[in-house]
Amino acid sequence: MRRRGSDFRRPVRRRVSNVFWLTLCGFTILLFIVLLSRENQKPTSRSTLIKRSYRHDRIVEGLNITEEMLSPNSVTRQLNDQISLAKAFLAIAKESNNLQFAWELSAQIRNSQILLSSAALRRNPLTISESEIAIRDMALLLFQAQQLHYDSATMIMRLKVKIQGLEEQMNSINEKSSKYGQIAAEEVPKSLYCLGIRLSTEWYKNSNLQRKLKEKREAAIKLKDNNLYHFCIFSDNILATSVVVNSTALSSQNPDKVVFHLVTDEVNYAAMKAWFTMNSFKGVTVDVQKIEEFTWLNASYVPVLKQLQDSDTQNYYFSGNTGDSRTPIKFRNPKYLSMLNHLRFYIPEVFPALKKVVFLDDDVVVQKDLSGLFSIDLHGNVNGAVETCMETFHRYHKYLNYSHPLIREHFDPDACGWAFGMNVFDLVEWRKRNVTGIYHYWQEKNVDRTLWKLGTLPPGLLTFYGLTEPLIPTWHVLGLGYTNVDPQVIERGAVLHFNGNLKPWLKIGMEKYKPLWDRYIDYSHPLLQNCNVH
Repeated sequence: MRRRGSDFRRPVRRRVSNVFWLTLCGFTILLFIVLLSRENQKPTSRSTLIKRSYRHDRIVEGLNITEEMLSPNSVTRQLNDQISLAKAFLAIAKESNNLQFAWELSAQIRNSQILLSSAALRRNPLTISESEIAIRDMALLLFQAQQLHYDSATMIMRLKVKIQGLEEQMNSINEKSSKYGQIAAEEVPKSLYCLGIRLSTEWYKNSNLQRKLKEKREAAIKLKDNNLYHFCIFSDNILATSVVVNSTALSSQNPDKVVFHLVTDEVNYAAMKAWFTMNSFKGVTVDVQKIEEFTWLNASYVPVLKQLQDSDTQNYYFSGNTGDSRTPIKFRNPKYLSMLNHLRFYIPEVFPALKKVVFLDDDVVVQKDLSGLFSIDLHGNVNGAVETCMETFHRYHKYLNYSHPLIREHFDPDACGWAFGMNVFDLVEWRKRNVTGIYHYWQEKNVDRTLWKLGTLPPGLLTFYGLTEPLIPTWHVLGLGYTNVDPQVIERGAVLHFNGNLKPWLKIGMEKYKPLWDRYIDYSHPLLQNCNVH
């Protein structure tokens, strides 16, 4: 038994010694690793600290603040907050006309700003002792402002009331501006009125003018010659019509082939005849007629004349006595019922011998030869016009009432609009398709003004729907009477249209575009000088 015990104890001693040495080696290796890791960590921590401090400095420098401002207990911070709030109350006090309180706030704001400036100059933060009085005085003023109801809720209500008042004032001013602008656009300048009177007097007292007119009528064959270039203008403005004729003559390569058909009213008939008889336009033939000579233009045939006999229509256009006060004043302009304005829908009947004619408004200037218009193929259409749908507000839905079933069923709301003012009319196709009858149909449907409100363009869009051939935009440049136009577009344009209220013969006209119109007037003419036309 003892021998086995001794044999059993010997291997235990060997195992204990082996464990001891293994533990010692492990501890040594672990110590070495720890020391090595500490050595490696020293430079890393230094670089990290440098980066952090540098980043902090950049933040402070970028925000232009000091360490003292970053402190939650900063006196400087408290003063700045008071100043910001005081400035808001200062604005409210001035708005409320509390000038005494506004002065006190302003003075205290200056005192606080001086304290902050002195602290910044000496590069030391403000102490509680030196800023205590300023903080206390400002706090008293801010409390007083709150007692005066200078709080956010009250201010919001005041601002709402103020905004509402300003909106009402702006609407009133816009309405007056529109009204007076419309009146200015409709009124005939004294100089043009004077010119009409003097020309009428000259016509009746000067027999030579009437003799010259009879001599010119010997060339009446030109008025029906379809190999010539026929233009028509319907106007009661002598000077504007003269500019159109003169600019066309000066721009034409063959002015002797140009024939102008002018139609005016009884009041201006003598004056118009006198002016175009005493002046020559490079061989251009000019014929003047008066609308009263067209006996077929009567209420039984023309819907517009029939509407004039209706009392509701008369009230709407002339007295404005309607229940709808929201209707703009421009919709109540009687000129939209003028037969000179609507005569464009009767051109085939006014000139029964002609096959093709170019219609021009009296507020245009021609600066290119227009003979090319007469060779344009209209592809079976009646009207050749420049489209104006480059922008969305010139599409049909902007001119017509698409809540009405008649409009909604027959016309595409996104159809492209076009412009009156320079139009090529194929009168042969016009007569074949009875376009005037189409115009009469829509005018009669609009007796109650539910299809459209004003003007000749909406009924024109309906009448010539599907019968209009688009022309190259350079033939007709619009907008010179109400907006800015690209100078390059003006330079390339054949016909410049002063559409809008700012006509070039009015004082309200756009000054930068007046020279385009003025160059076709001889201001040295005795009659123009006598009437102070300039």
